Amino acid sequence: KARFIEDYTWLAQEIGRCINDRAEVLDDASPELRRIRRELKEAHRRLMNRLQELITSPKIAPFLQEPIITERNGRYVIPVKATFKNRVPGLVHDMSASGATFFIEPLETVELGNQWRELQLAEEEEVRRVLLNLTRSIAEEEPYIRRTMEIIAQLDLAFAKARYAEDIKGVIPRLAPWRGPVVQDSFIHPGSTLHYKGARHPLLDPKKVVPIDIYTGEDFFILVITGPNTGGKTVSLKTAGLLTLMAQAGLAIPAEEGSSLSVFNGVYADIGDEQSIEQSLSTFSSHMGNIVRILNLADSRSLVILDELGAGTDPVEGAALARAILSHLRERSITTLVATHISELKAYAYASPGVENASVEFDPETLAPTYVLRIGLPGYSNALAIASRLGLNPEIIREARELLPPQKLEADALLAQIREAQRQAQKAREETQKALEKARAWEEELRRKAAEWEKERHRLLEEARQKAEEELEELRREIRRIRLRLSQLSAPHELKEIAQEVEKLEERLPPPPPPPRPITGPIEVGDQVWVEGLNSVGEVVALADGDAVVVVDNWRVRVPLHRLEKREPAPAPEPVLPVETPVSLPKAKPPPVELHLRGKRVEEALILLDDYLDKAFLAGLDKVRIVHGKGTGALRRAIREHLAEHPLVASFYPAPLYEGGEGVTIVKLNR
Repeated sequence: KARFIEDYTWLAQEIGRCINDRAEVLDDASPELRRIRRELKEAHRRLMNRLQELITSPKIAPFLQEPIITERNGRYVIPVKATFKNRVPGLVHDMSASGATFFIEPLETVELGNQWRELQLAEEEEVRRVLLNLTRSIAEEEPYIRRTMEIIAQLDLAFAKARYAEDIKGVIPRLAPWRGPVVQDSFIHPGSTLHYKGARHPLLDPKKVVPIDIYTGEDFFILVITGPNTGGKTVSLKTAGLLTLMAQAGLAIPAEEGSSLSVFNGVYADIGDEQSIEQSLSTFSSHMGNIVRILNLADSRSLVILDELGAGTDPVEGAALARAILSHLRERSITTLVATHISELKAYAYASPGVENASVEFDPETLAPTYVLRIGLPGYSNALAIASRLGLNPEIIREARELLPPQKLEADALLAQIREAQRQAQKAREETQKALEKARAWEEELRRKAAEWEKERHRLLEEARQKAEEELEELRREIRRIRLRLSQLSAPHELKEIAQEVEKLEERLPPPPPPPRPITGPIEVGDQVWVEGLNSVGEVVALADGDAVVVVDNWRVRVPLHRLEKREPAPAPEPVLPVETPVSLPKAKPPPVELHLRGKRVEEALILLDDYLDKAFLAGLDKVRIVHGKGTGALRRAIREHLAEHPLVASFYPAPLYEGGEGVTIVKLNR
């Protein structure tokens, strides 16, 4: 949509040229307005000067109430005493409340006042004209301006959502499709998904809020949360409700990756104590009124959140009513989250398929809530423990404990043991997860360093290869220069010196690499391979994970298998037998007048070409043919670029079509 945003810089500049930040029309809005305001200032100055002269003149001053200039009805006047009103000729514009003062415009200034007033009217008319022109300009662009504003508003909303997501470190939850209704053994699951991992209340301090996992499962869609007061039950409900509304509004939610939910048709909540003095409603009445409206509006694709269900009335009746409401919601397959203190609802959740218990944790040592939500276990109020810690008489605590049914004491003790076991298991899981993350970080660091070392090895090998090539090329150039001198000299002793010099240089040259002899078959340890990129032959010493460790010139490098080509072992070089060097150079066997280089690699072809040209020059040949073929043209270009810089070459050109055309190059040698 951004492509539909129009650029109205020109319009903004035009408005800014005409109107300032105080919504005043500027003098530069039009040349006419500038002229009128200049004349208006001058007319005002003349009028005020004349009035000042009058109020200070001996003829008028004695009749004035005070020597000031004031304004009445848009005209400048002077205050004249009522007894002397006939002594000052002029127009009466007003009279004081006491009748002691008349405000008179002197006749001498009427014309000046008229000029000033006319210029004021002209200014108003010109300002109106300027504003009318601006209004017309805006009106002509009105549809496009509205569209641009709407698009900018949408972009602003998107950026605001992104900034908010960054501020709360939010994630985008997965919107899960509805699966249902799903018929279970004795209930019908609506097929909803509600699963928030590490959820945080978006309005609480992120440094203090305790993340919770709150969810419904495939075998339950009603969650009954119990536990002590101020333990976090209400915050858990509000967190689930707010995150659901945020997600359905397209906002990121303060939770962890992997959170998911279905899109609910409605989210209905009854949270908090809504007593109304004006309507004379008690807590119970307020809750019931809200619940009645919720039950009338909610359906199987709604989310219902009820806080303190059954509270505010007789405990027995409240418990019965709460169970009945939950049964009704269960029968209608409505996803529901409930917080309550009623113990009977714990048993109901345990015995009813589709309903699950949950609780907020309570630290038995500090008797303080941990605000951690545990799904699968009911909560307990810890009333006796809290009362004891707060200093209630131990005799009262003991008597209260004796009045409790033994089954409740046993159940509470068992729940406490289970909670402690869960807490220890959770702690062990967290420590294991931290150790695993640390190990992964170490592994990643080792991989990174290994990659850096491998890169550095490749760099050093490449530098060494380039340096060796430069030295070899320098040696070859030196040999060519010496051979050129050889062709220009005839004295035997000079020929002998140069021949010895050539032999010394050639001894420094390594033998040219053998032509590649690729063979098929898998690469194994001990094979000779050609390493792509290094242009060298090495020996495979290890294989692992699609890579091979190859020794190249005493360097161990790790290379992917696809960059290796298996080679036959190079033939052992024939032993070089010492021979006596005669004083005079023997005449070499004349080389052929044609050199075939088709199918050769560029490096190999250039080495053979240099050797052939040396022999042809020494044999006294004037012209030779280099057969390289057409192909892709890479070999032809490399050969001709090499010939262009060769000291023994006088000129070269493509052969005629009947002799091979671009596939053959004719070379004339220097004589």
